[in-house]
Amino acid sequence: MLGEKAHLEICTKPSRELNPEESMFNVIFNTDESSIDVPEALLIENNIDKKVEFFLKTISLSVPSESKPVCFICNSWVYPAIKYGSSYTRVFFRNKSYIPSETPQTLLPYRKSELKYLKGNGLGERKEWDRIYDYDVYNDLGEPDTPNLARPTLGGNSEFPYPRRGRTGRPPTKTDPKCESRPAEGKLIYIPRDERADRLKESAPLSLAYRIKVFCSKTALHAPTVDQISAKSTAVDDEFNDFEQVFALFADRGGKYPTPHLIKGNKSSWMTDEEFARQMIAGVHPVHIRCLKEFPPTSKLDTKLYGDQTSTITEDHIKDKLEPEFTVENALEQNKLFILDHHDTFMPYLRKINESPTTKAYASRTILFLTSEGTLKPVAIELSLPPNSDCDKEGSVSKVYTPSEGGVEYVLWELAKAYVAVNDSGYHQLCSHWLNTHAVIEPFVIATNRQLSVLHPIHKLLQPHYRETMNINALARLLLVNAGGKLESLFFQGKYAMESSSAVYKDWVFTDQALPADLLKRGLAVKKNENGSAVCLVLEHYPYAVDGLEIWSAIRKWVEDYCTHYYASDDIVQKDTELQAWWKDVREVGHGDKKDEPWWPKMKTIDELVESCTILIWITSALHAAVNFGQYPFAAFFPNRPSLSRRLMPEEGSAEYNQLATDSVEKSMLLTITPKYLSDEGISLVHLLSKHTPDEVFLGNEKNCDWTSDANILNAFTRFGRKLAKIEKSIEDRNKDVSEKNRAGLVNFPYTLLIPTSEPGITARGIPNSISI
Repeated sequence: MLGEKAHLEICTKPSRELNPEESMFNVIFNTDESSIDVPEALLIENNIDKKVEFFLKTISLSVPSESKPVCFICNSWVYPAIKYGSSYTRVFFRNKSYIPSETPQTLLPYRKSELKYLKGNGLGERKEWDRIYDYDVYNDLGEPDTPNLARPTLGGNSEFPYPRRGRTGRPPTKTDPKCESRPAEGKLIYIPRDERADRLKESAPLSLAYRIKVFCSKTALHAPTVDQISAKSTAVDDEFNDFEQVFALFADRGGKYPTPHLIKGNKSSWMTDEEFARQMIAGVHPVHIRCLKEFPPTSKLDTKLYGDQTSTITEDHIKDKLEPEFTVENALEQNKLFILDHHDTFMPYLRKINESPTTKAYASRTILFLTSEGTLKPVAIELSLPPNSDCDKEGSVSKVYTPSEGGVEYVLWELAKAYVAVNDSGYHQLCSHWLNTHAVIEPFVIATNRQLSVLHPIHKLLQPHYRETMNINALARLLLVNAGGKLESLFFQGKYAMESSSAVYKDWVFTDQALPADLLKRGLAVKKNENGSAVCLVLEHYPYAVDGLEIWSAIRKWVEDYCTHYYASDDIVQKDTELQAWWKDVREVGHGDKKDEPWWPKMKTIDELVESCTILIWITSALHAAVNFGQYPFAAFFPNRPSLSRRLMPEEGSAEYNQLATDSVEKSMLLTITPKYLSDEGISLVHLLSKHTPDEVFLGNEKNCDWTSDANILNAFTRFGRKLAKIEKSIEDRNKDVSEKNRAGLVNFPYTLLIPTSEPGITARGIPNSISI
């Protein structure tokens, strides 16, 4: 039953103190009390002004039959009615969830019509006020009409598979009709307006769009041309001569940037082999190391295209670097050898990458040994290049470096570690961070809004974990990962950055994103029992894994409590039409390049639903926090994590090699890694990405305490919050334990990235609900 239309009146006595941009209104609905139950939905029209939209936060209704107000959580921009057309009126539902089969009959038409509108018809260019969620391939990264800025389309083809992004419908480019044109100067990429959670205009200083635009415009002022780069390479004033000059960039030496956590205390320990290894399990990229299962390491590259890519590391290289009681064979058998492997990812691209006058890189393999103290130490690094001929089928040209304590061999070892760090930085930023969190989640955001009504309990469960994700992804496509964008200029992959991440997506498996499954796949854990999901760590003192498994377990228990409240049997899961349409949309369209993969959950059981939702929440919260918020603390001091290398390792007998004997290791490294003229951009980027905003919502918290009216769900959510608080205390206790040598290392920088809460700013801790930066 639809009630009479009512009009808003300004509230002269607000029930609470309002923020400067807020207003409160009263509305009185005239109705026969005997003929109306608790209101389930409200239809809202904006007839204030044809040009003015407003952000509707909440509606609270006092209903005679209810002991407390009925709450509608809106958090949505309402544009003038004329923008939507006569066939559509905004509808808002109360804070109660229903699966489709249990929806009150009077709500069903509104539930269905709202979803129909949100799907759109796939036609035309989207406008600011549209609320349409649709898919498209990444055909908007390049600018084919501009020389050197054409880029391949990612997604929709077998050569370059990729997750889908939000459709905008912009016109095609002139040169390539299959590519979408870039936005006009100063314009943002379309996303549904409510996905831009900032209630501030894009020009407001605190908005996400403004902060990224300022970063890009400031650094663009200093970006050199190719000719200028060539000139700079010979200019003494444009090089750092030693680390002291790099330290001077930071506040404790009078510089403009906050001092990174890594060098707040001891300023030399970051260079030790122990710290180099520790950061693979307790740094900003602790998700790539794996247990070595065969020696020498082999390659999965197609031998018909790339020849034999088996590692050239031999037993003779490492046997003297192990503890006395170990041979390579029994170290392998006892899970004492580990590898950081960036060989296969980058080898196919190295010939093209190294054509750049400003970049010279390798594909690397690093072998590590697990000591009796539970710490890792590197024992060999292999650096590989394509063959000198133009025939890739001839395999690779490789050289192995081992630890040394003095002379030129020591300098070569330190340079080898730097080349590994360059590989790791590039993989971390484009694959572990951008692809495996930002990009893979966007299709789920789109599918959730297209197929699951806001009334649906799974929509309500997941929505907080999607906040700002489409917004930051669109801003990244506009300014960061686009052709000529900041990531191409700052990371060694250059114009092949996004393309190489597509190659990594070929091996992406949704179910392996679960932390226990990921650890099992990398050989870093074993199952406690054959039928259970619990695991034991092979690398016992692995801070990311130890803390992460506790967070994972807490998330899964919360999701299980939530889902079993609404789904009493597998049959209900199977008959939920919206749920099945959602999963079909994700598999067949959002991740359509992987639609035929056998590993997709069938979404036929409660357990499959719980596991899938747990994976989504894990990716958007803890995994993203682990690979993002340590960027400034670990990488702002760029010699620790350089993002590119400018020259190859000096060959014995060359003038550069002879210079290694006279130059300090610091100067040799600084002449090899990220140049001075790019250091400001790199530091500014990680400063931007690592900062928590004052309005951040952390895991286990909700912006509005009335997000649901279900007392059982609220109680379960409270238990989840309490569990996270206990985990936070456990992590802090472990960090105080001096026997936990991998927690803080020689740099005395404890692993805090998975502590759930944080203050605003760059803190190296805190797990936000969503991928919002």
